[in-house]
Amino acid sequence: MNLIIVESPTKAKTITKFLGSKYKVESSFGHIRDLPKSEMGIDIENNFKPKYVIPAKARKRVAELKKDAAKADKIILASDEDREGEAIAWHLTEALKINKEKIGRIVFHEITKEAIMEALENPRDIDMKLVNAQQARRILDRLVGYELSPFLWKKVAKGLSAGRVQSVAVRLIVEREREIQAFKTQEYWSITAELETVKAAKIRFEARLNKINNKTIDKLEIKDKDQAEKILEELNGAEYIAADIEKKQTKKNPPKPFTTSTLQQTANRWLGFSAKQTMMLAQQLYENGFITYMRTDSLNLADKFLNEAREYLLKNFGDSYALKQPRRFKTKSKGAQEAHEAIRPAEAGRDPDSVKSLDKNQYKLYKLIWQRSLASQMPEAIVDNTAIDIDAAPAYQFRANGQILKFDGYLKIYPEKSAEVELPDVEKNEKLDLISLKNEQHFTKPPARYSDAGLVKKLEAYGIGRPSTYAPTIHTIIERNYINRDEGKRMFPTDIALVVNDLLVEHFPQIVDYQFTAQMENKLDGIADGEIEWQPVIRDFYNPFRDNLDNKYKEINKQDIMPEEKSNELCDKCGAPMIIKTGRYGKFLACSAFPDCKNIKGLNGDKNNGGQEKSEDIKKLEEKYKGEKCEKCGSDMIIKNGKFGLFLACSAYPKCKNIKNIKENSNSTGVKCPVCGKGEITQKRGRKGIFYACDQYPDCKTAFWGKPTGEKCPDCGALLIEGKNGEVKCSNKECEYKK
Repeated sequence: MNLIIVESPTKAKTITKFLGSKYKVESSFGHIRDLPKSEMGIDIENNFKPKYVIPAKARKRVAELKKDAAKADKIILASDEDREGEAIAWHLTEALKINKEKIGRIVFHEITKEAIMEALENPRDIDMKLVNAQQARRILDRLVGYELSPFLWKKVAKGLSAGRVQSVAVRLIVEREREIQAFKTQEYWSITAELETVKAAKIRFEARLNKINNKTIDKLEIKDKDQAEKILEELNGAEYIAADIEKKQTKKNPPKPFTTSTLQQTANRWLGFSAKQTMMLAQQLYENGFITYMRTDSLNLADKFLNEAREYLLKNFGDSYALKQPRRFKTKSKGAQEAHEAIRPAEAGRDPDSVKSLDKNQYKLYKLIWQRSLASQMPEAIVDNTAIDIDAAPAYQFRANGQILKFDGYLKIYPEKSAEVELPDVEKNEKLDLISLKNEQHFTKPPARYSDAGLVKKLEAYGIGRPSTYAPTIHTIIERNYINRDEGKRMFPTDIALVVNDLLVEHFPQIVDYQFTAQMENKLDGIADGEIEWQPVIRDFYNPFRDNLDNKYKEINKQDIMPEEKSNELCDKCGAPMIIKTGRYGKFLACSAFPDCKNIKGLNGDKNNGGQEKSEDIKKLEEKYKGEKCEKCGSDMIIKNGKFGLFLACSAYPKCKNIKNIKENSNSTGVKCPVCGKGEITQKRGRKGIFYACDQYPDCKTAFWGKPTGEKCPDCGALLIEGKNGEVKCSNKECEYKK
């Protein structure tokens, strides 16, 4: 009997389907050895030798695998093909004490019968270069975490953590937030002419002011209303003449197949999945044999898939949608790892409609991967572009741009968003009629907070982290309360993140330096390639880091890092003044008589203003609801602050768990539903974000994608709503009214 050991029970189940009775497939359930949790586990004096232990949760599994290994003729280690998988295979040999002559290491990029059988015919030894690269990363992260985290506990607040990659990610988010806060909005105006051809078939189109005195104007050129109205005055009575018509055909190239980072970015933008959710779903698809390995920097596609893709496209779409020769892509990302193929379907012919066993989200991700992979092997889309320059008065020129899709090419199955704008056939020097001339006010916007897609893209651009680290890094900084998400699922720093980031930037610049972190990743790649030894890399980092840490313990005073703020509150236990402190979970009130009095209270405020404004709100609400009794037990109702804001709760909790919403704290817009007339329009959160709907659902299903203003459209009578850019427009999609 031959024993095959993989990491995952799902993977084991899938592989078992392809093999006969002479193979037994078992799972290790991930890592079976690791550094101990209760101590650092690294012998710094002995060349950073790690001390590995078998965690309690893995001991039973290790005992079972030892029994299976003793009976086996051959033991085949089939963990994933990256550094982590190689390390798991090595740890198995060490923990199970397997005779090395019985061991075979196999790797495969997809879980199909063909790939498994080919791997079994070509076993190899464990690659210690990859194992050492994984060990070096683990030891580096342990040294930073176990040495720097206690420093943060002493100088900032208990329970904090620091990490080699996580702290850099937090820095990116902190700096973006401060960039947003420092942003100064600028006003600017645009001028648009609605024109009509004079020919028999009169066609209307829009053109925007593009040049003044033959100079192309900048977006911010027209700075205020006075300047805009002066231009309108000068255009009064002007003739509009088509001065130049430029037509050209352009090709739109298909996208490259997915790597780990581009899959995370696209799934976030198109499907709203977080990086963690994307990788979890991709892991499930891989282990069930639907896609190839999902941690990769490579853009390569196997010849087998390229041939299958061409056959599928020829059969289903015809010659015009299939390439005569496959399109191949070169990997350009810095430090591309050992995984040798892009993420693709295991079989090109298994289109999404033929897959019945997947759940809703698995299906969405599989469809996205299938579409992207086949689109990469389809012809370019062909677009007809037209630009019409229109002279108006001596000094002004407008431009109208149009584009029409001539041939959809890869867009046939990968529908990227691009609006078509058709312009009329206009001849040079043709006179055009002016229908209307309007000026519109705009304001510049600050940079957006990072979404999962944006942060992954930024980390990749800096060379920070690798495919396997993006999702866990984002998950970690959210779990450790350094980062929260806003209503649009974008990330912003908590109060404690600002404090910790500033401390690290000032006193431990290497830890959060973008270039230093990227260079360390390159050194880890060098270890994986066998170019350098791992111990010198650790030593070169650790010795100066430890010396600096020792100095900072002496230099830094907690009061300088975490100054206390005064408040207007008095301690309800001893009467001493309450002071505002910052802890792991944000700001809170603490008694100034500590340690004699250890009373603490929440600020009950939001995360941005330290709670001062909300404290006044709570006082007003407490006064308003004073004497309110619980209708279930008769006890007093009190104001509480929870995840979704302020609410009324029974003071007899936990005996009585009655709670009630506070009307002042509800999400109601105060706008009556225009359809049923009974309910009010309230703010709700759905899969695609914030929307507004009648509170009488499901009896009334009226909904809007913008906040209703309460006013009605003067053209059609529908409700007016606030658009994304702050403009007020009609909620009726067929009505073009804008305020």
